[in-house]
Amino acid sequence: MNIFEAIRKDHDIQRELLDKLVETSGDTKKRDEIFKSLKLELEIHANAEERHYYKPLIDSDMMQDKARHGIAEHHEIDELVEKLEETDYDSSAWLKIAKDLKHKVEHHLEDEEHKFFQLSGKVLSEKQKLELAENYNSYMSSHR
Repeated sequence: MNIFEAIRKDHDIQRELLDKLVETSGDTKKRDEIFKSLKLELEIHANAEERHYYKPLIDSDMMQDKARHGIAEHHEIDELVEKLEETDYDSSAWLKIAKDLKHKVEHHLEDEEHKFFQLSGKVLSEKQKLELAENYNSYMSSHR
């Protein structure tokens, strides 16, 4: 498995959790469980991705701005998660913020998968792609 396959696998988990989250309503155990799962997944994914994908790319002139942009989007996602944490589950604003989060995350995932991966694929060697995936997967499994 290379770094792109490893990240894409986790992107699919995020998409599934986001779909489930926006289908929930009110102050329910289900909403709480899905939100907590999504929050953890987003947090460890961002950390793993920044360490084991973006960091090696920052030194590349072609990838530096893209890597910084991806990291900035992680921070925007964190801010939306914080807003959700500060909002009551049964508030009408909660679902709106959850939908904003879903939109922001999906935009970020699409950017990575359809633009970022192609460019970084030209920068990274095959060996690097495999090593980064190994380090990324190791980080993810030890923090889940």
